[in-house]
Amino acid sequence: MATELAVKQHSEAAWATADRALIAAWASGDPRPLSDAARVLAITMRRAGRSSAAVDFLARTATTLTAEKGQPQADTLAARVCLLMTAAYTAASGGRRSTALDLLHEAEETADRIPRTENGKPAGLFTISASPAEVAMYRISSLTVLGTPDDAVPYVQRLVPAQLANTERVARYLTDTARMWHQLGDGRRTFSALRAIEHTAPEEVRRPAIRTLTADLLYTPGSLPGLREFAVRTGAVAA
Repeated sequence: MATELAVKQHSEAAWATADRALIAAWASGDPRPLSDAARVLAITMRRAGRSSAAVDFLARTATTLTAEKGQPQADTLAARVCLLMTAAYTAASGGRRSTALDLLHEAEETADRIPRTENGKPAGLFTISASPAEVAMYRISSLTVLGTPDDAVPYVQRLVPAQLANTERVARYLTDTARMWHQLGDGRRTFSALRAIEHTAPEEVRRPAIRTLTADLLYTPGSLPGLREFAVRTGAVAA
């Protein structure tokens, strides 16, 4: 959790907390904290410009998880999906399109192998659900960062936010959607997604990346009623 917070704040403290989390996760022998710890360390690496190393690290960890003989348990498969999704987005951030799409395809196939619980939901980790909906969300973010947001539109249209694990993941989906529409030049839908983020998780719209997106939208051609008030309210621009 400390690393999650440090990553959101772009703090160098993420290196220390991620390292400690990974050591403790390996010691636990539980694939769920291991996957989460590896994911936040990889995000820290990606933010530092080490995308290729992060993809390799995630792929090795995913292979280690499922290296045992026999049929992997649901938690192990869920952990693998988490690692593959993060690896895919990391590869996309580094411009490695084919690698990103291959990893997403593998994540989707693995997610389909996970037994459902009594309530019909797939096995989950602490912060992410290893579900087809989650894979679809990563497709949106990966295709957008690859510069082909038009390919992401069908996934936005078919994804049901209620299928995501928690409020944080819904906010992430809305953030990815806002970025996609912004890259497509659709200011109205971008602003709609930003307002949805504020409604879902108000603290998220004050993150540096979202404030930057808001400010950029504010200074693009066209007028959107309520946008300046939103920008001031969320700290994107001064009052």
